[in-house]
Amino acid sequence: MRRTRILTAVLALAAGLLSGAPTALAADPPATKLAADTYTWKNARIDGGGFVPGIVFNRSEKNLAYARTDIGGAYRWQESSKTWTPLLDSVGWDDWGHTGVVSIASDSVDPNRVYAAVGTYTNDWDPKNGAVMRSANRGASWQKAHLPFKLGGNMPGRGMGERLAVDPNRNSVLYLGAPSGKGLWRSTDSGVTWSQVANFPNVGDYVADPSDTSGYSSDKQGIVWVTFDESTGTAGNPTKTIYVGVADKDNAVYRSTDAGATWQRLAGQPTGHLAHKGVLDAKNGHLYLAYSDKGGPYDGGKGQVWRYATGTGTWTNISPVAEADTSYGFSGLTVDRQKPGTVMATAYSSWWPDTQIFRSTDSGATWSKAWDYTSYPNRENRYTMDVSSSPWLTWGANPQPPEQTPKLGWMTEALEIDPFDSNRMMYGTGATIYGTENLTNWDSGSKFAIKPMVQGLEETAVNDLASPPSGAPLLSALGDIGGFRHTDLTKVPPMMFTQPNFTTTTSLDFAESNPNTVVRVGNLDSGPHIAFSTDNGANWFAGTDPSGVSGGGTVASAADGSRFVWSPEGAGVHHTTGFGTSWQASSGIPAGAIVESDRVDAKTFYGFKSGKFYVSTDGGATFKESPATGLPGGDSVRFKALPGGKGDVWLAGGATDGAYGLWHSTDGGTSFTKLSDVEQADTIGFGKAAPGASYQTLFTSAKIGGVRGVFRSTDKGASWTRINDDAHQWGWTGAAITGDPRVYGRVYVSTNGRGVIYGDSSGGGTTDPGPGPDPTPTGACKVTYKVTSQWSGGFQADVQLTNTGTGAWNGWSLNWTFPDGQKLTQAWNTEAAQSGSAVTAKNVGWNANVAAGSSVSFGFTANRSATNTNPAAFKLGDQTCTVA
Repeated sequence: MRRTRILTAVLALAAGLLSGAPTALAADPPATKLAADTYTWKNARIDGGGFVPGIVFNRSEKNLAYARTDIGGAYRWQESSKTWTPLLDSVGWDDWGHTGVVSIASDSVDPNRVYAAVGTYTNDWDPKNGAVMRSANRGASWQKAHLPFKLGGNMPGRGMGERLAVDPNRNSVLYLGAPSGKGLWRSTDSGVTWSQVANFPNVGDYVADPSDTSGYSSDKQGIVWVTFDESTGTAGNPTKTIYVGVADKDNAVYRSTDAGATWQRLAGQPTGHLAHKGVLDAKNGHLYLAYSDKGGPYDGGKGQVWRYATGTGTWTNISPVAEADTSYGFSGLTVDRQKPGTVMATAYSSWWPDTQIFRSTDSGATWSKAWDYTSYPNRENRYTMDVSSSPWLTWGANPQPPEQTPKLGWMTEALEIDPFDSNRMMYGTGATIYGTENLTNWDSGSKFAIKPMVQGLEETAVNDLASPPSGAPLLSALGDIGGFRHTDLTKVPPMMFTQPNFTTTTSLDFAESNPNTVVRVGNLDSGPHIAFSTDNGANWFAGTDPSGVSGGGTVASAADGSRFVWSPEGAGVHHTTGFGTSWQASSGIPAGAIVESDRVDAKTFYGFKSGKFYVSTDGGATFKESPATGLPGGDSVRFKALPGGKGDVWLAGGATDGAYGLWHSTDGGTSFTKLSDVEQADTIGFGKAAPGASYQTLFTSAKIGGVRGVFRSTDKGASWTRINDDAHQWGWTGAAITGDPRVYGRVYVSTNGRGVIYGDSSGGGTTDPGPGPDPTPTGACKVTYKVTSQWSGGFQADVQLTNTGTGAWNGWSLNWTFPDGQKLTQAWNTEAAQSGSAVTAKNVGWNANVAAGSSVSFGFTANRSATNTNPAAFKLGDQTCTVA
């Protein structure tokens, strides 16, 4: 699953971000005077959505913990709210690669100090070198030490670690393991300066795929972890014994016993595997090592776990499962600091039927499993799992045993027991952080409870955004988890887009005059690459691909939803009437063009490719090249047509070695005028007009007046206001932006790993549309109630309410009673409440009107007991509905 996300990021960077990487212009235009506004920034809640390869607890202060992500920055745990606080939002456009965190270290001598080793790619996808960021206030602000080499927070092997470590006795000393043959590095001044440890004997030559010419899988994975034996030092003096893990199958572990002056290969060590983790239990004198035959985080077919006795030099194979019986490697590794001898490990690369977690309370002599088979394919779990706070983690799946949904996890390379609390454990997966607060139930034979512990950590890569004029305020196209329909920005949606469930959604659009019609396209290993919705994205059905389609590309809906134009990967531009059951090739436009629609004229579509703009006035059947000149020569371009303005088109994009900026056309793309005050621009979006203004508000991620940021214009681009600040930059924001047509000043910003950010002006504006008046509907009705997925302790259901009478409803309120004690946890497309077993579901503002013969749909999640009987009766006011 996460491989798709890497490719999404890489393609975005290779196709757009690298070619448009901001550098100094050859000749700066005259300075532009900028206004400023104070905005409040939040995430549209998804909770997670990406790989968490590292979790680090401070060893001297309770409840102080950090998490690192591969492209989405670092986070600090907030115990009072049980949430994560983002720490690297200040990373700017020029340094976008520093949102990838390859390692994090918390200082146990001075818990206010924290360090992050940052850099996303070691090949040329990331043009800048890595750095070590240091903070003396727990990540509230940072200083940066630039390194003379690159780091790879999103490279193969990123789940190994930690590569960065603070000496627990002399905290001014730090070590950093480097990739790419750069060796081991040391700082003796609290991370201010760094120098290579010249006498370290092994740079770690293991590569995932030597034949990869891109440099992604062929880079040397290097030095992968550093562990200090704190018992061999005293406060204020360097720790004498240090263990270092190296990406070398025959020479994986080295040791120094003289504070790093000399190094030796640890004698007698096992060979043939990579040591992903090395965790020391200093009280018992045991160094535990988790081995895999591959570097991860996806691959790994064989593995072992070993224990090294630091006092005697004895090696013991303590693998929970004989290597011959494994189809995975081991990586996640932790010890219980409160109960020496308790150790846990994960089968990180066990994809099917699930990951596995192992636990030993006798230093690895014996092990038990988080789940095991009773009689295949049936399994018994030692745990319960409640994902009601992030219900999309079920993926809407209905697997056959032994597979379950939600899964225990996958890519489980981060595993940590709280050093102050034997009952709390957290572990990272490819999509979230899970945790438990009653872990020791494992040992007593009762079940421990697992739930997401991820709120505040947002790690999705955003490809496209839409905010329709009615219905849900936000639709998103995301890497890895497809995308979501947000009816409430402050709540996690119940499910990503399904039927089909794209691994990555590359583009989406809605019909401007009929926002219930929505289209999305994306990537899928097998199956269709396009889907349609007729209820504003609440439910979907698959379309049919033209021949040769291999990926999503871009898609556009006609203004009235009557037809669509699609530019997929692997095939040329195509058009269709209806919902994609039959496609015809479009002429006059090259394959790979970006396509958009006019938001007024249902037969007008636009395209852009390699500096040329194209226009169709016959529904996408034929395109003609525009005579417009001076547009950006490459394909790092995004453009949109203004809602309500026929032929009103804005185009942003370019590169520093050519045309770059923002262009405007008022004649349907026949000609464009470049805005002189915009030096660079990468996105364009529209929002509600300012009070007293006649033209919609413009939003862009751009460089204006020499400043990179997010900007707003309420006067058609004549003047600009910067609405973000240096603390809120989020690295690269060049994929998409849109305002909200219902809330003046609100803007939705895409990020490459920090999810969907939305901002509201401190100056205020109109409020979100709320639910309609209390309804008093009359007339006949029919209800279809369907449980769409179930899991231990919970379920999801969809309800369709149909007006079978002769008159329209202006508002509705549906009532029913749960027969088995079910309890609502979340609802969408409705305002729902429960009292005892009685439930009331009312319309929200946008779905109050239901014509005769029409239907309205809503859904919810709920807790359940062992039984989950459907409600027997439904009432619309005093009217009993027919149950389908």
